[in-house]
Amino acid sequence: MSPRQLSIAIFSALTAFAAYTCIFAFRKAFNVAAYNGYSVWGIDYKIVLVITQVAGYMTSKFYGIRFISEMKRAGRGRLILLLVGISWLAWLLFALIPPPYNVWTLFLNGFPLGMLWGVVFSYVEGRKTTDLISAALAVSFIFASGLAKSLAQWVMDALSVSEYWMPFTVGAIFMLPLLLFIFLLEKIPPPDAADEASRMHRLPMPAPERKQLLARFLPGLVTLIIIYVLVTILREIRDSFMADMWRASGAKYNATTFTQTETIISLVILVMIASMIFLQNNYRAFLLTQIIMLLGFVISLSATLIYLEHHLSLYLWMILVGLGLYMVYIPFNSILFDRFIATFRFSGNVGFLIYLADSFGYLGSVGVLLTKSLFRIQTNWLQFYTTLVLIAGCIGIIGTIISIVYFSNKHKQ
Repeated sequence: MSPRQLSIAIFSALTAFAAYTCIFAFRKAFNVAAYNGYSVWGIDYKIVLVITQVAGYMTSKFYGIRFISEMKRAGRGRLILLLVGISWLAWLLFALIPPPYNVWTLFLNGFPLGMLWGVVFSYVEGRKTTDLISAALAVSFIFASGLAKSLAQWVMDALSVSEYWMPFTVGAIFMLPLLLFIFLLEKIPPPDAADEASRMHRLPMPAPERKQLLARFLPGLVTLIIIYVLVTILREIRDSFMADMWRASGAKYNATTFTQTETIISLVILVMIASMIFLQNNYRAFLLTQIIMLLGFVISLSATLIYLEHHLSLYLWMILVGLGLYMVYIPFNSILFDRFIATFRFSGNVGFLIYLADSFGYLGSVGVLLTKSLFRIQTNWLQFYTTLVLIAGCIGIIGTIISIVYFSNKHKQ
């Protein structure tokens, strides 16, 4: 790696990390509030808020399968600003319209935000240094989730902002930094000839090419999507109801707790994924990534069993389960599909594969949240989450082993 490539990689990593950290605050800050006192169709008001936002996000992912895969590279900065602006406007409407009649604004917030991962990732894919850059980008939403929650709690506690104006206020804090980082994203140079030789030239994917790819790898992609559905459900519930889990446990926590747990996880994942840059053999890197995912399921399952035996504190359990969860989730949003394209040597882009997995992942999340609410499952979020971790851990271990065997055989052919 030349000094120029390294400097571009570091600049790209820092810029992408900072940009998506700002973007994420427009989505997740509201989760820290309780929003007690209301219900919609007999369902708790906050649960409806979460489901509505996730439904908007899910719809966006299905739309993004085509939109992101066919997206041109020109005008991406303006597109980011437009989408974030719509999501921020939604929070203004959320504050102005009295509850519970403001529920629909969460769909307006979630839909544009669902496009932004693919837009930002398009700046950094297809490079020899993508592992490093995408690792920084992917851990941004671990760190940003904790930062947004901590800042949201501070805004309510220190500035006496109501829980309904809090999301808009947090967005206002992040808007100016976001403008700077959008400008810097536009300054990232495109992949050079050496990048394209190593990782393939990344092009928009029209419908015939998408169908050809699915036909070629359908069993393996279905297995990976099932794995991703499991971890998306876990991640969405953890992200949306982490504060509720702490409240249910009776353990003490404060505004810094969320940042502390997520920062520790972010640093470990960052080092783990970024170190893949030293492995230039694309097939071995693709295989190793799936082994990391397998270990993630093992860690989450083992930590939960130990926690249920009262041999782990809630704080340590949150860290270990979060670490295991993100060892599976982060590769999907960073290196897994980038190395997949490079391994099997086809022109295309990561956006199509990420949005294909994301759409079904969020469909699963909406399904689980609706099931708990509509069938009145009488358990708190902490108990519900631990049960899901046990189920997902067992299925995930089996599924990841099947995926490893399938793609190994496919590569031999």
